[in-house]
Amino acid sequence: MTSLVACLGSGKGTWTEVKKLIAAESWDKVFLVTNAFGKERFEAEADFIVVDDLQPPQAITPVIISQLKGKIADTEVAVNLSSGSGNLHMAVLSALIKLGFGIRLVGMSNEKVEEI
Repeated sequence: MTSLVACLGSGKGTWTEVKKLIAAESWDKVFLVTNAFGKERFEAEADFIVVDDLQPPQAITPVIISQLKGKIADTEVAVNLSSGSGNLHMAVLSALIKLGFGIRLVGMSNEKVEEI
């Protein structure tokens, strides 16, 4: 199985899909890119990458790179961007590309993980 990298924004309404996605597969590792609020409130077996999501993507990207570098053995990752802001989404994609990962966008469909 592959690792999952997902954005986790501040709005609780967007957390349901992320929670279902984590539970639906036996991921090698789960990395949630979020702010301090998300880390405090979201309960999951995951590595949290805490960023200031009010910063521009150029400031967030190096933080994500430093937290992911050397932690994923595979050459590709599953990515979910259903939660979070555009700044967070851009920073996650930029970091993953700069780290050389192939990206599979995933989401939930009919209670199953589906590649988009």
